[in-house]
Amino acid sequence: MDVLSDVLLAVRLTGAVFYDIEARSPFVAQSPPTDVIAAKVAADAEHLIAFHVLTAGSCWVEAVDDPEPPVLMQAGEIVIFPGGEGNILASAPGMRGQPDLPRYYRPVDETLPFVIDINGDSEADGCRIVCGYLACDKRPFNPLLESLPRMVHAPVSARSWGWMTGLLDAAIAASDVRDAGQEAMLAKLSELMFVEALRAHLDGLPPDARSWVAGLRDPEIGAALRLVHGRFAEPWTLERLAHEVGMSRSSFADRFSAYVGLPPMTYLARWRLQVAAGLLQGGTMSVSQVALRVGYQSESAFNRAFKRQVGRSPGTWRRLDRADPKPVG
Repeated sequence: MDVLSDVLLAVRLTGAVFYDIEARSPFVAQSPPTDVIAAKVAADAEHLIAFHVLTAGSCWVEAVDDPEPPVLMQAGEIVIFPGGEGNILASAPGMRGQPDLPRYYRPVDETLPFVIDINGDSEADGCRIVCGYLACDKRPFNPLLESLPRMVHAPVSARSWGWMTGLLDAAIAASDVRDAGQEAMLAKLSELMFVEALRAHLDGLPPDARSWVAGLRDPEIGAALRLVHGRFAEPWTLERLAHEVGMSRSSFADRFSAYVGLPPMTYLARWRLQVAAGLLQGGTMSVSQVALRVGYQSESAFNRAFKRQVGRSPGTWRRLDRADPKPVG
């Protein structure tokens, strides 16, 4: 079981809108928080993640109102804002601008990506930035979002850079002639770039890092997460999980909580509800069938757990999901 892939599929990670930006010094581009633009960019998304890939040159990047200093971003690097914070790309640190809100929408009569030229002085130092958004579910449970820092800044591996830039160039070239399928290509490419950044972030974590992401590489905690995700419907107990990964009950509980931020059985319960939400959205199973599928022995126990975590009963969740766009934030 590939736990990261399982989570990304369960939270329905999908690419949204794409921008291909040529910028020359001096320039500043300030993006708004994603909850400000979500209704126009991806109306049916619960949460939007912002990302930027620098394919040429260099620039400075920071989250708006972040006490941390700006970071110099070089060609071949990705920056992600998992929480959707407003952010700034600039030719020099400390520059400020205003978001150009009319630029943020999902077109119905245009072809993506949007091509933007900032400061057309051909003699000035320039860079090329590919920017976009990823939509995903935030509820009932998205362990990845809570485990990432406010800004993820990571290099693209040398083995991935070639195919990534090749696909970028192909997708952008296709937009010039309105080739069929290029928006789907961009959406999938943004997902691939996000996964690449996560892998680079994981590889760069210090040995003493403690988070859900760091737990994936820990031998015992990673094994426990694979068991929970691969066999979530089984009647797990704390003792049985600890035994499966070769640890004592107390040591396992302490170590799992230190990495994941939740006790093992709480994590299992919440992951079951995330899986259940996806099954409910699929619409082919009854509530009682969903309850059994995710490991509950009774529909009433499942209803209570789901409402306690989500604030709505499974049936109400399903009806509202079909009728209305999700809240974003």
